[in-house]
Amino acid sequence: MIRIILADDHPVVREGLCAMLSTEPDLTVIAQASNGPQAEALCADLNPDIVLMDLSMPGGDGVDSITRMTRRNLAARIVVLTTYVTDRDILRAVEAGAAGYLLKDMPRGELVAAVRSAVRGDTVLAPSVATRLVDQLRPRPERPQLTARETAVLSLVAEGCTNAEIGRRLCIGESTVKTHLLRVFGKLEVGDRTAAVMRAMRHGLLE
Repeated sequence: MIRIILADDHPVVREGLCAMLSTEPDLTVIAQASNGPQAEALCADLNPDIVLMDLSMPGGDGVDSITRMTRRNLAARIVVLTTYVTDRDILRAVEAGAAGYLLKDMPRGELVAAVRSAVRGDTVLAPSVATRLVDQLRPRPERPQLTARETAVLSLVAEGCTNAEIGRRLCIGESTVKTHLLRVFGKLEVGDRTAAVMRAMRHGLLE
């Protein structure tokens, strides 16, 4: 039998989850907590197999409770079960030692399967959470490097100047302006002036 503690500050949510999970022959909810510290105490006393932990509760951050339970080397697997799915929350929960990150709107069958998998030692992530976590860990492309002259040319483009106007203001020929712009387009991987300005701003190359 898989013994579960539910930690959520909403009684209706706890009761609903308890009713749903208890219909499974191999799952039983042995206790409910309304905040993180209460979940910590129950986990230490009852030694459950798994704790389903919300993140946003009064009386302390859910991630802080996960951190403390992990440091105490409790046998229970701690899995986040929440409505919140921000990159910061996901990373903090995983770094704190959470064995998974699930969402309350998951289909019943997927949630039950995830609980069983977590108890077996697997890391369980809702599909949208897994996608966001991979995106966070994927290497970011290097920031393009523009020369001072290329930056000056692009800054004047951002002001709405034509090639001829840029040439006059920088005291260079119009053909030289075009050459600088072509190099900028290549470095920023764009095909026109507007896209070059927008991408440069996103990379922090222009104010």
